[in-house]
Amino acid sequence: MEHKVALITGASRGIGRETVLALARAGYDTAFSCANPDHRRSLEELAGRVSALGRRALPLCFDVADHEACAAACDVIRGTLGTVSLLVNNAGAAHIGLFQDMTPAQIRRLLDVDLLGAMNLSHICVPDMVRAGGGHILNVSSVWGEAGASCEAVYSAAKGGLNSFTKALAKELAPAGVRVNAVALGVVDTDMNASLTEEEKAALIEQIPMGRFATAAEAAAFIVWAAQSGPYMTGQILRMDGGWI
Repeated sequence: MEHKVALITGASRGIGRETVLALARAGYDTAFSCANPDHRRSLEELAGRVSALGRRALPLCFDVADHEACAAACDVIRGTLGTVSLLVNNAGAAHIGLFQDMTPAQIRRLLDVDLLGAMNLSHICVPDMVRAGGGHILNVSSVWGEAGASCEAVYSAAKGGLNSFTKALAKELAPAGVRVNAVALGVVDTDMNASLTEEEKAALIEQIPMGRFATAAEAAAFIVWAAQSGPYMTGQILRMDGGWI
């Protein structure tokens, strides 16, 4: 049986947390992370749930924007679970507000987490995947990476960059049998959207043909479906948005 090891970032809650559980059910041993040490208890609880599913679990706390921290975390994964065969770059940050009102530090942090973080971990995991003759990098993007969103200019730019990175790296790694894809999600009912008022949520829902937000479990199921797609699918931005864009 193929030994499947997945690394999922941004896993203390929401989409990342549900993706860890869905991948464990699909037969993956899972390493999963968050950046905030205060969420360590949430990761430990998640590890218990993964273990109950009969899979090995490795909770980690590190900042995806820090290349050295990413490298150290991957060393721990190799020594505990084996090399990563599926990398799910899910960690993300958002900021809603006028671009002109953002500070340089806010702009840099958003780009560091949403774009550079995926690049950091891909940079570290790719050599192992190439040596293994295969692997899959799956980037969690957004419809705003394709369409752009007012008052989310930097987030949109980061996700647009992530989409381009996905397509380019897929071409580079295809001869080595390593696939790179992205999922572009619409509005998902998670803590990231908790700052929206009820009126703002209602206005968004009116624009979505399905008439509601996606659930985190639905997003996770889509991610797992994409992860298990056939070996010929690479370089794709796969959208799940309820018919919105």
